[in-house]
Amino acid sequence: MSISAERKQELIEEYATKPGDTGSAEVQVAILTERIANLTEHFKSHAGDNHSRRGLLKMVSQRRRLLDYVKDRDVERYQTLIGRLGIRR
Repeated sequence: MSISAERKQELIEEYATKPGDTGSAEVQVAILTERIANLTEHFKSHAGDNHSRRGLLKMVSQRRRLLDYVKDRDVERYQTLIGRLGIRR
């Protein structure tokens, strides 16, 4: 359900806005998107796992708040980010 350290490092390198960037909104959204995708796969075979479903909903909400933050600051950056991640909206 969680992502490996190697995959997380790949996401950080891919979405970092500058060298050494690990906490920008883009990086956080990319990591959350990966975790959400993994949990979505998990629910295909474990439909009754309601404890994990709550965690999924919290992650989706956190990602939405981060995306709203990016959109408020720079719409072009927001459009680029959702395009790269393949998130609709």
